[in-house]
Amino acid sequence: MFDAIFKNFALHINLDASEVERISAVLQVRDVSKHTLLLEAGATARNVYYVVSGCLRLFYTDENGDEHNISFSPENWWAVDITSFSMQKPAFMSIDALEDTTVCYLSYDAMEQLYREVPKLERFFRILTQNGLYVYQRRTISNLSETAESRYKRFRKRYPDLELRITQKHIASYLGITPVFLSMLRKRM
Repeated sequence: MFDAIFKNFALHINLDASEVERISAVLQVRDVSKHTLLLEAGATARNVYYVVSGCLRLFYTDENGDEHNISFSPENWWAVDITSFSMQKPAFMSIDALEDTTVCYLSYDAMEQLYREVPKLERFFRILTQNGLYVYQRRTISNLSETAESRYKRFRKRYPDLELRITQKHIASYLGITPVFLSMLRKRM
């Protein structure tokens, strides 16, 4: 069950057998049904999730009740409201399963303990956080300066084949356009 997450760790760090054993001892697995909230805005993020199968979304709900998709986490991606998790403060965002999903996860307390016992994990999550910040900055610039068509092309490159698995409504929300406009874009392309 943990093969996929350890392959993900291996992208940035090399763990020895005792480190793998220590991490495995605190890793948890959960199957979640489609539409299950793993984190609700206002609650504190207690876990960081790695997607084994399925797809999660991180989203913000505005004062009008409109949902704005911030990111998607299909297989081999991570999902967390990083501010809530790292500061142990109420979340601004929510995490929802867009499909039946299996996740491996680490609790905040387990992560803090692992940072002390397996310092390589701090390096892994630092790199993951830096990469995430890069993606969010690029996305912000894209949203401010690119056309909807360019943003859609970038979405398709970042998330290959995901549009075959999730609703047009969620893709449109991520792109900052209406589902009707997304449909027109798809026809034009």
